[in-house]
Amino acid sequence: MSGDNSIRSITASARGATRLKSGHLWVYRTDIAKTDGIAPGALVHVQDGRGRTLGSALYSSSSQIAIRLLTTRIIADSGLLPLLRQRIDEAVAFRQKNVRGSDSCRLVFSEADLLPGLIVDKYNDVLVMQIQTQAFDREDIRQTVVSALSERFPGASLFERVDPHIRELEQLPSRESQLVFGERAETIFTLNGVRFHFDAPGGQKTGAFLDQRENYAAAMRYAHGEALDCFTYQGGFALHLARVCSKLTAVDSSRPALEVAEQNEQLNRDTHSCGEIEWIEANAFDLLKDYSTAGQQYDTIVLDPPAFAKSKRNMMTALRGYKELNLRALKMLRPGGLLVTCSCSFHVSDGEFLEMLGAAAADAGRRLRILEKRGAAIDHPTFLGVPETHYLKCLVVQLID
Repeated sequence: MSGDNSIRSITASARGATRLKSGHLWVYRTDIAKTDGIAPGALVHVQDGRGRTLGSALYSSSSQIAIRLLTTRIIADSGLLPLLRQRIDEAVAFRQKNVRGSDSCRLVFSEADLLPGLIVDKYNDVLVMQIQTQAFDREDIRQTVVSALSERFPGASLFERVDPHIRELEQLPSRESQLVFGERAETIFTLNGVRFHFDAPGGQKTGAFLDQRENYAAAMRYAHGEALDCFTYQGGFALHLARVCSKLTAVDSSRPALEVAEQNEQLNRDTHSCGEIEWIEANAFDLLKDYSTAGQQYDTIVLDPPAFAKSKRNMMTALRGYKELNLRALKMLRPGGLLVTCSCSFHVSDGEFLEMLGAAAADAGRRLRILEKRGAAIDHPTFLGVPETHYLKCLVVQLID
């Protein structure tokens, strides 16, 4: 298969080969033959049961995802690092060309950029890297990533955010989150003209929810009157809505997140006029129930909950949760009111989410007009054949009386 005899070949089962041929990049451990002696994170060549070439991939000795395809070509070990560097350059160039009105975005989105196992986000002059596989934890690959980013963003800082659970799954040695290069891990960044504090060691995942950037802007285009933002976290939707709404109530169960949100509010009041914002620490389900029972009414409501379905077996429970939230929100909308409702649960499909909203509207006796069906921002592209890269759903609907 290759002139490089040091690279091992792995045979995928008929099911695994079909998966790769259909455009997916993963082969599960149950769909490969013997892998004795293959080093963790090694470059491997993949073939089907008839010996036909399927491509070159990165191998994990511990994950259920044993193979992540890099290319349908056969490459030698000497070609791996140049290929990864080229892919990083292409990913960064794509964002520089297509992200507008913001100094922050996702620079590298793992499988969607054919860099499976690597996440890099940019918050103004602070980059945040997360390594999710054995291969990208290899010292030679790690240094290639760090070198490429330092050359692309001179003067920036790079912070590595470590997820202990991922490192445990990949059987990697423990590592502390740390500043890799640069002088600071805090900054102020801008999305659609709205400013936010960023502290790399804190926050969720790699920080803020950059995938909602374009949905924040869409909500701001339609929002009006009195608004309610549930699951506000650090005020992403709320601070956009405050630009156009007269009064806003923003709810989250996390006091530390609300404290940052309040700091973000002050940051924006220094440069822009904002509507009145009330920050409330509460469980959104309980608050919506209480407000709905009390007859509270709003012109704009945003629902942006965390993922309810972390696996397929949680899907029905998740859909019931989404329906309850949306049903109560719809009952609280004034005629002509706007609902922005989101789901980041991959296991809940676009169709199932839309069907849920239709059922909630029917139960509430409300009629809705869909203004926009949206997904993640352009810096979180969907890779055709890898449905896991399409997870975020955002519906902008209007109540028609």
